[in-house]
Amino acid sequence: MTDPRPAEPLPAISEVATDALVAWFAARGEPAYRARQVVAGVSAGRASSFDELTDLPLRLRAALGAAYRFSTIGDSHVIGTDQSLTEKAVHELADGQRIESVFMRYPGHGASAPRTTICISSQAGCAVGCPFCATGQGGFGRHLSAAEIVDQVLWWRRARADRLDPEHHLNVVFMGMGEPLHNADPVFESVRLLNDPGRVGIGARHLTVSTSGVVPAMDRMADELPQVNLAISLHAAHDELRDELVPINRKWPIEAVLGAGQRFAARTRRRVSLEYVMIDGINDAPLEAERLADLAHGWLCHVNLIPLNPTPAAPWRGTPREGIERFADILRRGGVATTVRDTRGRSIEAACGQLHAQLTKRALGTRAASPELVMVEG
Repeated sequence: MTDPRPAEPLPAISEVATDALVAWFAARGEPAYRARQVVAGVSAGRASSFDELTDLPLRLRAALGAAYRFSTIGDSHVIGTDQSLTEKAVHELADGQRIESVFMRYPGHGASAPRTTICISSQAGCAVGCPFCATGQGGFGRHLSAAEIVDQVLWWRRARADRLDPEHHLNVVFMGMGEPLHNADPVFESVRLLNDPGRVGIGARHLTVSTSGVVPAMDRMADELPQVNLAISLHAAHDELRDELVPINRKWPIEAVLGAGQRFAARTRRRVSLEYVMIDGINDAPLEAERLADLAHGWLCHVNLIPLNPTPAAPWRGTPREGIERFADILRRGGVATTVRDTRGRSIEAACGQLHAQLTKRALGTRAASPELVMVEG
């Protein structure tokens, strides 16, 4: 009789500990360096399957394919804009869940070096429920494993290997779908895997974890990942408004969230980013700027002002550019370091969570809108 239960997926090679892989090879009479060859080959982004790890004998490549998955990511749909400087992908996972990631290149100007930022997801969907966010409007699917997080970076390294100059700075930001600190264990493990010099080797200071304010995990991050950047999605400067815009505020209000941010900055000496989406007529009045300046003044932080990317389910629009600049001037006069972020991908129909929605709508035979893509670098 056939077992009706689906087979469990094979372990993902991107999260297998090197020691475990050494033991796997040892059981087959192979030296330890084989494990390092596999880890390096998978992480480098030059191979797209075990068959392409040509420094291994064919029999070992076949054995690896029978024991491990080369990647947790299946079919991917990519759209691009800004002369291909910004590209966004929706990836399908083994169980049919879809997640999103973004690849952004910055050519560099003058003394500014070229760099690339990859924005990745930590969950399929999100349970926080911010009403202006397309991911939150779509609801929560599940947590991602460490491998599913890391494999987004590896996918782009393979897909865009021709555009990744070894001399360019590579940044990874956990600002895609999901609340990273609701999924802290896999997120922290993925940070360690991405940072591992024997694997992807991204410097800790080029990794940024964003949160809407999961206070206990913020304190844990200060202890366990002190060299990694922290970004707080604040979006309001008083609790009554933030309760509506960022519902997690009802559990951890602004005082608690910024207290954790201040502890992080004091322990790590790393500057914390306060992310603030500018919503016309909602959180962009001069009084809100003065309140935000009071909250941000006197500790190691800076404010990123982000034009809202409209979503079909929300009635709001972004603050006009001149309004954002006025808001920024108030912050700067209050002694707060402030950056106004430009949108990327004005011709793309995809903000965080929206490309997934667009593909779903197309599958149902409906026409989708074309909002801007806004990605933020912490």
